[in-house]
Amino acid sequence: KSNLGHTQAAAGAAGVIKMVLAMQHGVLPQTLHVGEPSSHVDWSAGAVELLTEARPWPENGRARRSAVSSFGFSGTNAHIILEQAPAEEPVPVAAGTGAPLPLVISGRSEEALRGQAGRLREFVAARPDVEVADVGLSLATTRSSFEWRAGLVAGDRTELLAALEALASGASSETVGAPTGGRTAFLFTGQGSQRVGMGLELSEAFPVFAAAFDAVCAELDPLVDRPLREAIVDAGLINETGYTQPALFALEVALFRLVESWGVRPDFLTGHSIGELAAAHVAGVFSLADACRLVAARGRLMQALPRGGAMVAVQAAEADVLPLLTAEVGIAAVNGPASVVISGTEQAVLDVAEKLAADGCRIRRLTVSHAFHSPLMDGMLAEFRAVAAELAFAEPRIPIVSTLTGSLVSAELADPEYWVRHVREAVRFADAVHVLEAEGVRTFLELGPDGTLSAMAQHCLTEESDTFLTPVLRRDRSEAESFTTALARLQVRGAAVDWHAVFAGTGARRVDLPTYAFQHENYWPRVRPGLVGDVLSAGLANADHPLLGASLALADADGHLFTGRLSLDAHPWLADHAVAGTVLLPGTAMVELAVRAGEQVGCPLLEELTLEAPLIVPEQGAVQLQVSVGAPEESGHRTIAVHSRPAEGADDVLWTRHAVGLLAQESAAGG
Repeated sequence: KSNLGHTQAAAGAAGVIKMVLAMQHGVLPQTLHVGEPSSHVDWSAGAVELLTEARPWPENGRARRSAVSSFGFSGTNAHIILEQAPAEEPVPVAAGTGAPLPLVISGRSEEALRGQAGRLREFVAARPDVEVADVGLSLATTRSSFEWRAGLVAGDRTELLAALEALASGASSETVGAPTGGRTAFLFTGQGSQRVGMGLELSEAFPVFAAAFDAVCAELDPLVDRPLREAIVDAGLINETGYTQPALFALEVALFRLVESWGVRPDFLTGHSIGELAAAHVAGVFSLADACRLVAARGRLMQALPRGGAMVAVQAAEADVLPLLTAEVGIAAVNGPASVVISGTEQAVLDVAEKLAADGCRIRRLTVSHAFHSPLMDGMLAEFRAVAAELAFAEPRIPIVSTLTGSLVSAELADPEYWVRHVREAVRFADAVHVLEAEGVRTFLELGPDGTLSAMAQHCLTEESDTFLTPVLRRDRSEAESFTTALARLQVRGAAVDWHAVFAGTGARRVDLPTYAFQHENYWPRVRPGLVGDVLSAGLANADHPLLGASLALADADGHLFTGRLSLDAHPWLADHAVAGTVLLPGTAMVELAVRAGEQVGCPLLEELTLEAPLIVPEQGAVQLQVSVGAPEESGHRTIAVHSRPAEGADDVLWTRHAVGLLAQESAAGG
């Protein structure tokens, strides 16, 4: 209390903080504001003494210990003994992965968030020994997550300082926001999004991804003509269906395992065409070995079909396209409310496309080797059915929204015929997104080489929907940076992340970071207009205080009297100070009354104040308040007392004294 002041309910916690810091610094702090020891303690007994000056607390081979006691006004006492933590064993510093790392910062307001960034930038600039991994781990595991958040990504100190500067100055807002409710869905991309070298950078940056990718390749390589890693770097092979589909499957499964290792869990899964097979596998519908057999057979049999046919993307609603279809043309995909892909024999598809173009619809022919999801797939269905029939199926552990049926599915996935239809019939991606939105999904994370599905899903959502969509990878961007940025943005949205797993293997160590950037604002209670009348006409002076209405200098005693009226109607903030349902005037308010009265009479220093009885503020009605200040003594001190009584029927009720104390003139040394 002598060092920190009267902190009421926080007194015990403040004492703990004080002694923990004393242990850290090896110094016993001086007892402040004590002129002489209390006469109520026998200081001659035992080895207890007040410290009149700070004293070193050196190491002596034994753990430092201290005791903290907190005595409550109501009689609740708490005692704790603190012991110095054992010295930490040196931990070998790992080499790190070299991948960019996420740094999460938060504050209770946007101003506080930017203030945090500014303080952190000063800290990093002044500490060249602190690494990016140290700051990232410490931010994520030793700081609270408040309403306003930012997710930064940096690979070295230069990038970190630049990112912090941009956030502090307000120049960066891309990864700033507040957590929102809702569920999470993972989207698995389909054919057409593939690119040369996809996933190879991730394999170098993240061991978890590399292990998962290698495991899939080990199953797929015996089922394709060339090793999958060779096909991925070959611009010709990667665009052949027999390699495209296995490569996408391997990438997406490995991405899921990497996201999963960071502690992020989906509520739903859905996939576009081949992407649904990846979703089904990670949900547990079939084993990795069976999934690879099905994926390899699907790509191989499609590749073996005669080349030909056409696919055209049409900016039109499904209802406008259906009347134009023939036996040779079908809908391959419904990707949005006005986004349909038609597929079939070349001339028949082009004829339908020309009719739609004549009606004002925009059309675009897709570059494909085969007309997928059309009647031209019929030649592979029998052999594919035979492969599917040999597999073992199970119900999904994670709910899946089918892009075949456009609905939640479970037992259907264990039917081989489902996967045969999946090859031949339309991909109903728009319907799947509508179902996910109806299920409360507000965060979509796309697992694939690019942001194809994120862009399409955006057009399927309702305008009122507060939904966040982000791909983990983007074409022509660093894979490691794109992935880390996406996960940092998920954390801003409120997703749970296993930060210890994120920083495992980086050599990160915890460091002491700057304290919170508090936003200072004065909160002075204001008396509502009309509650204080014209006191001057009654021969009184205005007290100019929210709790006191008038003051009076006594004529014959050189004393002063201050009066007021307390009620929840006039002072609604008092309702926050309820104990067991009863509103009490807090002790700090008593101190404020005494200090204000002392300032009025030239004794602004409150030397002591003893609380004798709680001052209860009734739910209805009010209490009269008096603060009396006595005449000055020879030393210049004045006594002070605080009394109250109910306002209603006050003439018949005795006054209750709540506090007495002693006021003093301010010392020449300024206290």
